[in-house]
Amino acid sequence: MTELSENAVFRQEEKISIPAEFNNNNYILNYKNLSSYEASSIQALRHVCDTFSQNKKVFNGKLAHMLSDSIQSVDLEKPLFNMKHALEEVSYLYLNNAVYFQNPKYVAHLNCPIAYPSVVAEQILTAINSSLDTYDQSGAGTLIEQKLIDWTAEKIGFDENADGVFTSGGSQSNLMALLLARDNYSATHLGHSIRERGITEQCQRFKVFASSVSHFSVQKSAAILGLGYEAVISIPVDDKFKMDIDALNQAIDETLKAGDIPICVVGTAGTTDFGSVDPLNEISAVCKQHKMWFHADAAYGCGLLVSPKHKAKLAGISKADSVTVDYHKSFLQPVSSSAFFVEDKRHLSLLTHHSDYLNPLQNDTEKTPNLVDKSLQTTRRFDALKLWLTLRVMGADKIGHIFDTVIDLASKVHKQLSNDEEFEVIHSPEISTVVFRYVNEKYSDEQLNKLNYSIKEQCFSVGNCAVARTKYKGVQYLKFTLLNPDTKFEDILEILSEIKSHAYLIRSYDKYTD
Repeated sequence: MTELSENAVFRQEEKISIPAEFNNNNYILNYKNLSSYEASSIQALRHVCDTFSQNKKVFNGKLAHMLSDSIQSVDLEKPLFNMKHALEEVSYLYLNNAVYFQNPKYVAHLNCPIAYPSVVAEQILTAINSSLDTYDQSGAGTLIEQKLIDWTAEKIGFDENADGVFTSGGSQSNLMALLLARDNYSATHLGHSIRERGITEQCQRFKVFASSVSHFSVQKSAAILGLGYEAVISIPVDDKFKMDIDALNQAIDETLKAGDIPICVVGTAGTTDFGSVDPLNEISAVCKQHKMWFHADAAYGCGLLVSPKHKAKLAGISKADSVTVDYHKSFLQPVSSSAFFVEDKRHLSLLTHHSDYLNPLQNDTEKTPNLVDKSLQTTRRFDALKLWLTLRVMGADKIGHIFDTVIDLASKVHKQLSNDEEFEVIHSPEISTVVFRYVNEKYSDEQLNKLNYSIKEQCFSVGNCAVARTKYKGVQYLKFTLLNPDTKFEDILEILSEIKSHAYLIRSYDKYTD
């Protein structure tokens, strides 16, 4: 771990002279200072490599209040004027105190380890700094992104009429899905353009249906779009945490009887908490019957698109009107790397706005490929290059095999937990998430809730491993999200042993004694 040199952080009270190389704007990246850029990049890389090789923990256990003073004491009005010292400061403040997802014992959230070709691509795209909103700001970057959009759309099962765009993440993609569902229904069935004339009183009756374990971004999107949280009808799930189709049909019938308007069903292909995949074929049939928009949120489950063994779990996704894909969850990509897809590219015209300075209508008639025409964002990074280089170096099959590996590990972990009387599992994993809790027959549900809540905190504060927690029907559970192919069964056994150790220690406190 990096120690501060005596010339680095917190010596900013000294008067610092500005070196000659920082005069005359030589810090701007161009051909004049390539040697300095290369030397600085190598220094930064060494800090990262040293941290990776020396740090064996997921986290050092320091809580926010323990780090706050050291960060707040940095005076941003007093630069160091020295790359070596500035990098030492970054290493001391950030690298020493980061959470490391590549550690095999990080099994908490949907944070995958990243393929190093994607990091190399990150260095390239950041140095060039293309903006993917218009072709005249990106050149070939526009075409590379479009190629990846077409490739993924084909994996989904869409035909040549499909299209899409890279986004900042699954939340933005889900927002775009509900926006299109709302505006398409209004234009098609009500003859009203929300884009041109805004929300009407009739639009306030729009209803969206999603399972009770769907992502919270569905509710947030409804609120942003002026529909409100109450526009989202929560549909119960079955014992496998999949949307109950009978309950969906009943909810739609009740919505119609109440005089409200069902416009969209969100089917989740890989729920955040349970990894469950909703019955997409059945949802498609319901949506077709009621002329509703069908959105498939495959932010997590998108890894199944390239899975040699488990792709069938996504059966029916090709019938969706739109699909969310998060490459930074299941394709070994750094944040952010995500995309939104529609089965019919014409729907994306609902997002198009022509600006004379950026994407004038004349360019549209000349078929200039401006990706801003189908995006909520204007300025946008060339995140697609990360996936491009990963596919060109590793290949999609390798990514798919890795996803299969973590799915198989989840099944093995589930079996281990099921055979251990000190653990209770809530489900059989469909992808790579395992939800369970520590149990002891001597304790009440309230005591067990407190105990499992504390176990997660203790694991994080010690830092040898990181697990997540969730709550279902008032019961506190622990959660493993397995995305790292380097996580072995032996690592899981060690984590379970640590969980038990924390449980025994916490139980020794007065509040847990009989």
